Amino acid sequence: MPLPSPRQTNLLIFFGCLLLILVALYMQHVMGLNPCYLCITQRVFVMLTGLLGLLAFIHNRGLRIYGALTALSALGGGFFSSKQLWLQSLPEDLVPACGPPAEYLFDVFSFNEALAMLLRGDGNCAEIQWTFLGLSIPGWTLICFLGLAALGIWQVVRRA
Repeated sequence: MPLPSPRQTNLLIFFGCLLLILVALYMQHVMGLNPCYLCITQRVFVMLTGLLGLLAFIHNRGLRIYGALTALSALGGGFFSSKQLWLQSLPEDLVPACGPPAEYLFDVFSFNEALAMLLRGDGNCAEIQWTFLGLSIPGWTLICFLGLAALGIWQVVRRA
């Protein structure tokens, strides 16, 4: 069985990211799990990575550039997944205080200040709301980001 073409790989990246967002929305709206600041940040990186995959599929040019951007986007999301895993591993006395909802941040603070607070995370990000096979949501998200980054890197180094 031949490997998927570069175009098929980009479509796979898009649909993989779409599936991740649908799972996140299911967990939020059906299971009642509220996303923290870092969860929201990770969703943005999933959407960015998926958008890059879709654009690469549509343009079908500059595949190495799109691959590099896809890998960078996925690695950026992986950074925030790792940060949340680190917060979840802290002893209770070292967990930062919980902050207000994201909507409040954007209402009260400037965009740059609110964004900086979102990217730092808070005590809500340290809460483990769900696990599967011993991994929390950011653990699974990190695995997905690493897979997406690997596909992006593969797009850069493969022979078309």
